[in-house]
Amino acid sequence: MVRPFLITALATLALNIASICDAAYAADPEVVDGVAAVVNSDVITYSQVRAVVGPREKLLRSQYTGDELVSKIKEARNAALNDLIDRQLILQAFKKENYQIPDHFIEERMHEIIQENFGGDRNTFIKTLEAQNYTLGEFKKMESEKMIVQAMRSKNVKLNRIASPTKVEEYYKAHRDEFTSKEQIKLRMIMLPSHADDGNAPAQKAMAEEIFSKLVNGAEFEQMAQIYSEDSTRDLGGDWGWVERKTLAAPLEKVAFNLPVRKISHIIDFGGNFYILKVDDKRGGTTRSLDEVRPEIEKKLLQQEAQHLQELWLASLRSKAYIRTF
Repeated sequence: MVRPFLITALATLALNIASICDAAYAADPEVVDGVAAVVNSDVITYSQVRAVVGPREKLLRSQYTGDELVSKIKEARNAALNDLIDRQLILQAFKKENYQIPDHFIEERMHEIIQENFGGDRNTFIKTLEAQNYTLGEFKKMESEKMIVQAMRSKNVKLNRIASPTKVEEYYKAHRDEFTSKEQIKLRMIMLPSHADDGNAPAQKAMAEEIFSKLVNGAEFEQMAQIYSEDSTRDLGGDWGWVERKTLAAPLEKVAFNLPVRKISHIIDFGGNFYILKVDDKRGGTTRSLDEVRPEIEKKLLQQEAQHLQELWLASLRSKAYIRTF
């Protein structure tokens, strides 16, 4: 139980500076620090939130502007703050249980970091910490807390080692699209505008019929496209390359994806143009069997279960804690 006096003091401190920090936090995050949240007897500061969200904010600033940027940054900061609150609750639960991380575990972790990232050069490691304004003690504390959080998550989230076969089959049936490769066709097209506004539609239709007749009698589609087509791919012999579904307008897609390979479509009158299509090849559109994808589904289901159990555990910690954000 947190002493009421301590909670009141922390809350008062936060309220006194929150309005100042909110403005500085949004406008110039390097100018001022303050209390972002109180979690039982511990304080989370704006600088801690910034340290977590910094890389994400940099990416957002390159992708968005204006009100959308403000909204995205606010969302990212809130998510970072919630993560820090959960982390603090986990550390407090560890302390409450009187658990300890043996010192040699931390030293082994330091040795791993120095070997993996600094080629075993401890001096370079220390200089890097100093350049980032960290002491060795602070870095050890950070790594120790990471180990605590990982250990507590593992202890409190007990998983089944094997996913239920029934759930695997249900997932497969409900998500067949995930295991079906994209259907594609290698398409060629001849397009003639109808010129209906000029009263030339009959003549253009007759031209399309003449081209179709030549194709049926063995003319090369590529050559006919280069001579007659007014599509942007004319110089390429009408070659659209590999095309996925939803690339073409619906009436054209329906015809194209139902054409057998190396067959020519009838004349399609659509959108003020006449089209003739040819499919050179097809690929994709096949669904992997349940036996092939079973390991993937099992892994996904176990991950989903772990996430659900972890959220239940964290919700339990939150429900027993005093948490206030500013």
